Amino acid sequence: MPNFLLTELAEQRLEAISFFLAVFLLVSAGVWALWNRLRRDVPRLPRLGYGAALALVFLVGLALQLVLSMIAGGRELMTPGAWEKTGATYQLTQAKLPADAELVSQARRQRLEELRTALWAHAQANGGAFPLNDLGTELPAARWKVLGDSGLHFIYVGGQKADAPSAPLAYEPGLFGKERWVLFTDGELRRMPIGDIHRALALGGAP
Repeated sequence: MPNFLLTELAEQRLEAISFFLAVFLLVSAGVWALWNRLRRDVPRLPRLGYGAALALVFLVGLALQLVLSMIAGGRELMTPGAWEKTGATYQLTQAKLPADAELVSQARRQRLEELRTALWAHAQANGGAFPLNDLGTELPAARWKVLGDSGLHFIYVGGQKADAPSAPLAYEPGLFGKERWVLFTDGELRRMPIGDIHRALALGGAP
């Protein structure tokens, strides 16, 4: 008597499909029951059969999928190349950096020094004022980007002036972990834990 066995991958796929169908049927049953329970208090509502409940849940699922796809597309447009697909989800692209930790740190610092040079040149031409935000055309878009090919920008705190009481002006995003390079309004560059950066921002100055 022939005996057919599924591969491990096929078994996993079959289990996933079976689980999805079971959840779909249960949710449809819940919608069907709740709708008809509500109909007791609102007689004007049409009676909903189980088949109609299945169709309703399916249509709502399609609408939610469309919304989620639009959100994902908008996120990719705002930060091109910053996200990569991993299985069914997306995660931040890891920057391709030099292997040596000290070289990485110095390269990251150098990137922030380049931004400092551009910011101070802007301030000198505008009465000491830095750009209000990092969305305008005061500086080239590439100047705001951090080291690597992630496409992420430095986190910028606009509306400040050069040589004012020391406060964080720009710092690295979460791509680089808890220790980030920070540029202060007095021109100092410092490597700090993210908790200290947040405290300095709350106090309006350096800790």
